[in-house]
Amino acid sequence: MNDKTIAELKQMFQANIVTDEHIKQLMKDQRKGVQQLIRSYERQKAKLALLKEQFSNMLTYEKKLWNKGFKYVAGVDEAGRGPLAGPVVAAAVILPEDFTLLGINDSKALATEERNMFYDKIKEKAIAYHISYVHEDIIDQYNILEATKRAMTEALVNLQPQPNIALIDAVHLQQSMIETDTIIKGDEKSVTIAAASILAKVSRDRYMTNIHEKYPEYNFHKHKGYGTREHLKQLNRHGISPIHRRSFAPVKRYI
Repeated sequence: MNDKTIAELKQMFQANIVTDEHIKQLMKDQRKGVQQLIRSYERQKAKLALLKEQFSNMLTYEKKLWNKGFKYVAGVDEAGRGPLAGPVVAAAVILPEDFTLLGINDSKALATEERNMFYDKIKEKAIAYHISYVHEDIIDQYNILEATKRAMTEALVNLQPQPNIALIDAVHLQQSMIETDTIIKGDEKSVTIAAASILAKVSRDRYMTNIHEKYPEYNFHKHKGYGTREHLKQLNRHGISPIHRRSFAPVKRYI
């Protein structure tokens, strides 16, 4: 290994063909560039080990249920309870037992690029998924909690095949068709709930980006309907749009 240039060694590291025996040999190489490569390799190795541990921990609920004979375990989560405009979106998903996606987490903890990449991989690998939208008229007619429950229930019951049990983030669903288990902060503790969180979040963000073309004066593509300073400024300037939630306090003053 000592006869290889720094550039050649870097290519080996990038190609992931460096073995533990190679590392032992390179540890004796006094070149600064070699030692930097080793330190970078060790950091990446430690990060990968941490991601694997986190992913394994987030499968705790699913593994217990699979071991009990529950073949299809669903995760259910929502996005959009807090915004002043647009729908609340819920997603339900069933993942295979061999599903692996290191770094998966609550959608809010991920960068936009990561969410979009994970969104595609989840849809590709899922046994089943369904995404449900409940719009502002229903939110105003009932309330945001009931609208959220409606979206979650619709997403869950439309899964094919039907799950044997569903893990749900924080919300208790009153439906008798499918056994459920509510987990507080489930999007941080369960892979299937985290996957549902990502499907819901990305779907809603894309919906609000598209609706911007219809109501460009509100810049929905930027704030996605949340009550940011910019959004409130546009509300003050243009009044409410058809997709604003009239029952929400910050919107009421502009009716």
